[in-house]
Amino acid sequence: MPKEKVRPVQEVRLGRIKAVVWRNEVENGIVHNVTISRLYKDGRQWKDSSSFGRDDLPLVAKVVDRVHSWIFDQNQEQNGSQKPDQNGSSNEDF
Repeated sequence: MPKEKVRPVQEVRLGRIKAVVWRNEVENGIVHNVTISRLYKDGRQWKDSSSFGRDDLPLVAKVVDRVHSWIFDQNQEQNGSQKPDQNGSSNEDF
């Protein structure tokens, strides 16, 4: 029986910057890992690189922020929404 291909659970792309989120089940629950790449064209073929230039960095930051928010939301759904404490902030671990 062939092994089923593992697929990412989320992908965020802005321009040529792409982040792919992978779900991994571990002993303590679920963790998400992220790969970030820059897409470029070599002749007629699209390729990717993990190297970024100065002008790529603002998009890298935006993509990473969006992925972080998505993962945070997934963790909140898995763990149930945490209620804010008395000063109005949530009980988040940083």
